[in-house]
Amino acid sequence: MAGNTFGTVFKLTTFGESHGVAIGGIIEGCPAGLYVNLDAIEAEMQRRKPGQSAIVTQRKEEDSVRFLSGIFEGKTTGTPIGFVIENTDQKSKDYSHIKDTYRPSHADYTFDKKFGHRDYRGGGRSSARETACRVVAGAIAKQLLKDVRITAYVSSVGELTLNKPYSEVDFSEIEKNPVRTADAEMASKMEAYIKQIKKQGDTVGGTITCVLQNVPVGLGEPVFDKLHAQLGKAMLSINAVKGFEFGSGFEGTKMKGSEHNDIFNEDGSTQTNHSGGVQGGISNGEDIYFTVAFKPVATLIQKQNTINSKGEMVEMMGKGRHDPCVVPRAVPIVEAMAALTLADFWMLNKLSKLGFDTI
Repeated sequence: MAGNTFGTVFKLTTFGESHGVAIGGIIEGCPAGLYVNLDAIEAEMQRRKPGQSAIVTQRKEEDSVRFLSGIFEGKTTGTPIGFVIENTDQKSKDYSHIKDTYRPSHADYTFDKKFGHRDYRGGGRSSARETACRVVAGAIAKQLLKDVRITAYVSSVGELTLNKPYSEVDFSEIEKNPVRTADAEMASKMEAYIKQIKKQGDTVGGTITCVLQNVPVGLGEPVFDKLHAQLGKAMLSINAVKGFEFGSGFEGTKMKGSEHNDIFNEDGSTQTNHSGGVQGGISNGEDIYFTVAFKPVATLIQKQNTINSKGEMVEMMGKGRHDPCVVPRAVPIVEAMAALTLADFWMLNKLSKLGFDTI
């Protein structure tokens, strides 16, 4: 199975299934000598883990990370960093009823048709449980990019939208509420709505806005590997993501060029930032900002019509523990993928020009 590795220089390869013994990963390309703050990694894992509030899945996983290689006496050695996260609260019997049945809008059907066999327990490899590995690697990438500030927050749940530009929201509010939005009043409304949806056995989608600050000028490659293109790939690789909007996004199509152009100041900064911090596929030093759209979770605690592996129409209803809305737990995942993208380009940038005397 291809497609398990992200990155060119700073690379993450993940492995494992939702209900297997463990999930884990291998990080390559991390330079030697980086002091690894294990507490910071644990804090990121706590933000993503299940069972953290009443509005997320109640699966109880501690998500403790065990490093196997690549770190010695608190510092990276320059060799591959291997780690595992054990699965301790699987309830595979909750999925026995879909052994031969395809859940609507899940990966069940496509996995079966592609591979001729699938792990139906929690979705196997297609489960969002895999994203815990991304958070581990992203936490290390954040430490490598110590001067860069990466902040994501929930900007909408269903029709409830935080109609403020990122420059006007209070980032300090994000971790004060279980929804992880940047406004206390809107957080209460969103939380109540998610609880209402959960009682109905239904699910709801939402959006996450992410802001990258203090990004150095020059990250990104100008043709196929543009910085914003790779950020888009990173975000669209996250489970349930259906859209990615960068900078002025679709609103920019309504503007004239004379309105949209970001006029320079003498120091190279710009008076506006419709470009979203990237021009020509390369970071320009301004804030990078984008929004990621997440669909409603596909598993409903309601009866739905579907088909089984024999092509017969059947009726099914989801069982087990599922998120009624994924966006609160997806905030650290979005940050992690942004960090991995920036770290990769930061390492790649060191190869883009000579910074030493030639022989």
